[in-house]
Amino acid sequence: MVATSCPALFVAAPASGQGKTTVTAALARLHARQGRRVRVFKCGPDFLDPQILAVASGHPVYNVDLGMCGEEDAARRLWAAAGEADLILVEGVMGLFDGEPSGADIAIRFGIPVLAVISAGAMAQTFGAIAHGLASFRPGLPFSGVLANHVGSARHAKMLEASLPQSMIWYGALPRDAEASLPERHLGLLQAAEIEDLGIRLDRLADHLAETGMASLPPPLCFAESAPVEVPALLEGKIIAIARDAAFAFIYPANLDTLQSLGAEIRYFSPLADDALPGCDAVWLPGGYPELHAETLAIRQHLWASLRTHAAAGRAILAECGGMMALFEGLIDREGRRFAMAGLLPGETAMQQRLSALGMQTAELPEGRISGHTFHYSKSDTPLMPLRRAETPDGQTGEAIYRVGRLTASYVHFYFPSNPVATAALFSP
Repeated sequence: MVATSCPALFVAAPASGQGKTTVTAALARLHARQGRRVRVFKCGPDFLDPQILAVASGHPVYNVDLGMCGEEDAARRLWAAAGEADLILVEGVMGLFDGEPSGADIAIRFGIPVLAVISAGAMAQTFGAIAHGLASFRPGLPFSGVLANHVGSARHAKMLEASLPQSMIWYGALPRDAEASLPERHLGLLQAAEIEDLGIRLDRLADHLAETGMASLPPPLCFAESAPVEVPALLEGKIIAIARDAAFAFIYPANLDTLQSLGAEIRYFSPLADDALPGCDAVWLPGGYPELHAETLAIRQHLWASLRTHAAAGRAILAECGGMMALFEGLIDREGRRFAMAGLLPGETAMQQRLSALGMQTAELPEGRISGHTFHYSKSDTPLMPLRRAETPDGQTGEAIYRVGRLTASYVHFYFPSNPVATAALFSP
């Protein structure tokens, strides 16, 4: 096999909320400003962090996950990126060793050096203990060094550095800076398009990081050649209309690539902007935040009427999570207000104060086995009987998958590359 080399770092942390996305975005912005081609990947099934990272790097951000995406898919994407990039960054998920498989599994499998980000705003010498634990917990982990986040002063930074084992690389410290922080809501960071001054924040973060010396590239890493997958043109000549706006924005770039590799022509439309449903053979309503825009969606009855006509003609619709929520008869937001929705599915959804479901799931559909994940704060109440139920990695019963005619709806966000043939069948009459 032919190996391709490229500098690479795996940005990890001991837990969520430490600043992995902040540091990864700052690194991407810092190197992109120097004219380098930066390719960023996100470990796990995240939709929001990749939006920020795409703005920071100037390129789409793909997911790599040994569970949902699979080892071969990750290997192909990393090898392809190494052939065109000056730097590869992979942002981890949760804590470094959390989950099965974990971010550490990816770092070990591909030999990517780990940069640990530790939020040190409320600690001193314990910083060194946490860093030592991350570095030594798992034999074979290619641990590189540590960076302190949310540091109060230069004196604080020196104290943190002094706590580290002598053999560990100190990458420096980022100060607390409210003007550079990335705003959040219940599902995570705000969408990139919602942060009006995102570019300014990213530049401010990159400026801070430049003072640490991380403007230099890490050593190159070899990525083994991985042959591309041959995808049959099963959707040749077909038009797929995809809802895409602030209410329907949870779309893996790899899913779009898969549809195009299958031969489909993609046409986007925005329900929030009052776009008409484009002429099409199939419709995809991805996840997002319909609950934040329910009042606007409730008055888009001409669009919902067009979707009902589309469904009555036997044409395919795939509705995932937020997309499914918009197709029920009603949606109840966090304030308890009920809004009429499309009415293609009987029942309604209601927002909850706590997380309702989270994790990887796999569905055995009539079209084939397809992997994905679920992450939502709402619950649905419907008389519909599920066509199937997805399954969690440990064999537990997962989300319901509904089928009405050629409409398939579920809380599961499907990862199309896991089964392109099944994906084509979902969008076919």
